[in-house]
Amino acid sequence: MTTRISKQAQVPEVFAGRRLDQVAHLLFPEFSRTQIQHWINSGVLQLNQQAVKKNRQKLAGNEIIQLETCLQPKEQWQAERIPLHIVYEDTEMMLINKQDQLVMHPAAGNHQGTLLNGLLHDYPTLATLPRAGIIHRLDKNTTGLVVVAKTLTAHTWLVTQMQQRLITREYEALVHGHLISGGTINQPLSRDPHHRLKFCCSPKGKPAITHYRVIGHYPGVTHLRIKLETGRTHQIRVHCAAHGFPIVGDLLYGGRKYTGRVSASIRTALIQFPRQALHAKKLALHHPKTQEYMAWEINMPQDISKLMQILAAR
Repeated sequence: MTTRISKQAQVPEVFAGRRLDQVAHLLFPEFSRTQIQHWINSGVLQLNQQAVKKNRQKLAGNEIIQLETCLQPKEQWQAERIPLHIVYEDTEMMLINKQDQLVMHPAAGNHQGTLLNGLLHDYPTLATLPRAGIIHRLDKNTTGLVVVAKTLTAHTWLVTQMQQRLITREYEALVHGHLISGGTINQPLSRDPHHRLKFCCSPKGKPAITHYRVIGHYPGVTHLRIKLETGRTHQIRVHCAAHGFPIVGDLLYGGRKYTGRVSASIRTALIQFPRQALHAKKLALHHPKTQEYMAWEINMPQDISKLMQILAAR
């Protein structure tokens, strides 16, 4: 399915002396700067009915910028019927409560059964958006809120807000150990040179900042509320493990360790918990069309709630 785009705008005189790609992005803000540059280079975006192919072309003012093109599907992924737990939806975006074991999008060796496949089944027009409108990711075994754009305008807005760290994402997690107070972890992350599936703290990595506070305690376990300032792959899991309080059930970074003197039933529950006890509980943003501040918060999933009940029973 393709989407036809036909736009035209006159360059205001106040933009005289500025670059074509900069002005076109200002006049057509629903498209990213990268997309605008691609259209200029390919001759699709024209100036006074002529192809320019120079992003740095300086403008004099009053020129006519024209855009005539079609958005093609980004990838030919297969649409599949997959249950989507929709928390909120309107014409611009939706919030989905991702379940455990659901991969976000296809990758090498994992081309089907993902959230992206399910989105394409229920919303075929999302095929024209990058990754079917998915703005950010959760690990396969992490549950919780994910925002998905339904239009190109919303996608551009939400991606920009994410890059500027204006979308609030808060998690809850059960971690090993007894933490007395909260804190902030500010350590860059990079791929682990010794393990291709892992990431690690490294001064040469990308900036990564995680804020956390204590909600409560259980035998050998602390319940944390975690807020991301950045969104690196495995960020919460790596930061928690690197600082001595790995997430319960996280085999990749923490193993099935447990601390303190606990009962046999609690020890068994911690050892047998099948995934990392991490849940994306809250998400807040400004709506891409109305600019209204909106926030959503969902309950912990059944498996983590049950584990908490076992821990509380001591």
